[in-house]
Amino acid sequence: MARDLQERIKKLIIDRRLPSGATLPTEPELMELLGVSRNSVREALKALQAMGIVEIRHGFGTYVGPMSMAPMIEGLAFRTVAGHYRGEDSLLQLLELREAVETGLISRLAGRVPEDDLAELDALVDRMDAEAAAGTGLAETDRAFHATLYRGLGNLLLSEVLEAFWDAFHRVRTDLVELPQDPKVTCRQHREILDAVRSGDAVRAEESIREHFGHIRTRVTATAANETNRRPN
Repeated sequence: MARDLQERIKKLIIDRRLPSGATLPTEPELMELLGVSRNSVREALKALQAMGIVEIRHGFGTYVGPMSMAPMIEGLAFRTVAGHYRGEDSLLQLLELREAVETGLISRLAGRVPEDDLAELDALVDRMDAEAAAGTGLAETDRAFHATLYRGLGNLLLSEVLEAFWDAFHRVRTDLVELPQDPKVTCRQHREILDAVRSGDAVRAEESIREHFGHIRTRVTATAANETNRRPN
């Protein structure tokens, strides 16, 4: 019954075409409209708030929420990390998902990235060069590069899925097998991705993305193999 009531409130939002921030009917109105008790309405609204579908502002009312994918993405990241610590290959699965997404979309970007974004990407690769020369980590700049690269697609879900990967990887990175890679190689890989996209060469761009994923795939795979070997029969 609780799930059914949540679905009825969601249907009300859809049927009335209520946008994010719109006011929902009051609790008494929902009780009358749906034929349920106050407690049932409150429990349903709390559950929908946890999913980002509604927003309860105490003393003001209930509103349509931001419809954020954050709860789903947090669940995905948590599932990946939990699976990793249980000895499952969940991190490799998430990596494969991200690689499939990026290689599938990179050809759409070839020759179509706005000049302002290209300039920002150039600056990020230059920053990588400086970080490599200084011996500092490239992770955050790498993260910013990919976020900027796909920003022009205007796909919020894509951005959030990429963030889920970074979040999950960040949480378990200290457990991964260390396979040192010259940071200059990482810089070169990003420069090649950028050059391919700028020139409009979709095939080269896809190949460059796959090469970039090669090193991290090797680390994740090696870690999974080590965990299997350490596990008792």
